Amino acid sequence: MRTGILRAPSALPGFGLSFGITLTLLSVIVLLPLAALLGRGATIGPAELWTVIANRRVLAALSLSFRAALVASLFNLAFGLLLAWVLVRYRFPGRRLVDAAVDLPFALPTAVAGIALTALYAPNGFFGQAFAAAGIRIAYTEYGIWLALIFVGMPFVVRTVQPVIEEVDSECEEASATLGASRLYTLRRVVLPVLTPALLTGFALALARSVGEYGSVIFIAGNLPYKTEIAPLLIVIRLEEFNYDAAAAIGIAMLVIAFTILLAINAIQVWTRRRIGNG
Repeated sequence: MRTGILRAPSALPGFGLSFGITLTLLSVIVLLPLAALLGRGATIGPAELWTVIANRRVLAALSLSFRAALVASLFNLAFGLLLAWVLVRYRFPGRRLVDAAVDLPFALPTAVAGIALTALYAPNGFFGQAFAAAGIRIAYTEYGIWLALIFVGMPFVVRTVQPVIEEVDSECEEASATLGASRLYTLRRVVLPVLTPALLTGFALALARSVGEYGSVIFIAGNLPYKTEIAPLLIVIRLEEFNYDAAAAIGIAMLVIAFTILLAINAIQVWTRRRIGNG
């Protein structure tokens, strides 16, 4: 079978048709909207773009969105790994129920999640009262935003890492223990290197979802400018004001920052895979 630059050997025919459909869908769904956004930015001009982005309210919203997304994704990275490990390696009553509940944020409308979290963690809510008694306020603060983003991002880490854990042979851990390695050493040198690419993928997915999350956050955030106002909400506000240039400028800023972060994560993934392969 002859192979070209863009063609890999395959037992299945239809490379040209499949490649064409893939490029068409990718262009219509992803590339064209991004090109339209960047084109709008080009018509606005660099000076006007910078004027909008450098506004103190915009900078505060951007900082909050990416800071909260990073905190929530790091929490999901650690807790998602723990949850996936428990679901794969242990058998306990209700395990299937917990496993099914992990996918609940996928099916639940984000607005419903935001309303439910606000009802629970508001100062007069079921959990909010207990926190308020201890002098801690969850709803209408940045803590509430973290909570909402943890809720929507958790499944991405768990479902990405879980299949990899299932493929990890427990005999490797047993062999490490037999050779006298501690549990911490086994985790650090045997288990985590295998799981690192999947963990980075799950972290990137959770981060990408958290940065653009809107529905679950606006109900619990309080939406106070300079304090709990996220960038997606500010874009909606500018659109309602018919200030399309400002909305496009904020969107371009989010796009550039998010793309830079994801590019760095992908570079770390490539380096990790090469290191594991060489090891």
